[in-house]
Amino acid sequence: MSIQTPSVHSTLQQAAQEFIDAGFGGLELRVHDEHGEWVGTAGIRELGRTEAPPVNGQFRVGSVTKTFVSTMVLQLVAEGKLELDGAVAGHLTRFGLDPRITVRMLLDHTSGLFNYTGEYYPDGTVVAGFPATGEEWADNRLQGYTPDELVEFALAKPARFEPGAEWSYSNTNYTVAALLIEAVTGRSFVEELTERIVEPLGLTGTVEPGDRTDIPGPHSHGYFRYQDGDNWKVVDVTEQNPSLLFAAGSMLSTTQDLQRFMSALQGGKLVPAELLSQMRTPQPKSGPLNYGLGLFAQDTGSETIYHHNGSAPGGYGALMYSNADGTKTLTAAITMGDADVDLLQIFPPALDRLVKAVFN
Repeated sequence: MSIQTPSVHSTLQQAAQEFIDAGFGGLELRVHDEHGEWVGTAGIRELGRTEAPPVNGQFRVGSVTKTFVSTMVLQLVAEGKLELDGAVAGHLTRFGLDPRITVRMLLDHTSGLFNYTGEYYPDGTVVAGFPATGEEWADNRLQGYTPDELVEFALAKPARFEPGAEWSYSNTNYTVAALLIEAVTGRSFVEELTERIVEPLGLTGTVEPGDRTDIPGPHSHGYFRYQDGDNWKVVDVTEQNPSLLFAAGSMLSTTQDLQRFMSALQGGKLVPAELLSQMRTPQPKSGPLNYGLGLFAQDTGSETIYHHNGSAPGGYGALMYSNADGTKTLTAAITMGDADVDLLQIFPPALDRLVKAVFN
């Protein structure tokens, strides 16, 4: 099914191409609205070859994983198995968590738990975590971790702040949230994900891969560029061990699956209206980021849209946006290439143009 307006088609294809012109390797873009669905690609599937990215290819979605986890936790709240403002410590006694940390604090990043991939403070101070970038990560990207290992590492570090006192994005929060799901249900995170989201929505490419390092479905290659002394190296990092970010940035999915998930979530099909409202409501301490419970809110000037984007430690990025009722969505898979560019500089303006092309 295609969007019928040729001008919209042209605008979207141009917005996709702008990512490639800016220095990204490949992009698959999927837009669904009242006119139907449009899917386009730009760039290449693999360096040194000319094939376009696969339509609906499987890719590493990074922190989009967090929205899935938050949805599952809120389902347990709706079922009366968890209290949103109840303590977490009693469910996970093996960790000795601060008893003041609540379920809500995990989901809105106000727990203060040290981020196991490292903390970056406003004054420039850096406290290292498990390698998640640079040459050290590239050289050790196949190394596996257990969820408990990630949490125990974080708890061995000083908390960033007292529970509830401030806001700071921490992968640790969502790894703990997934372990909380397991503790409350008595089943694995994978089993709960499958039963609660994957099977009901008919998602065919969404998996929590554990420590599986390859991407089993059709996919584009992802690349990581880093400085080695005076030289720059480009490494194919398509294979990497996602267990480093268990339930915080580990999942594989497709643009079609993300579209189905986000549309169902915003359409009220996954969590009750009251909890969806809380999911969308920004935590005041998150400031201009407007982060709620696993979702960011963004005012476009004409409406409020909701999103959570993501990136794997290297090679892949994901976009997932929706309007308030789930009738208009934007999902995309992005791969990095070998261009000599600062992605932190080129990504925001390219993203802004794309979002405006869809939602304005």
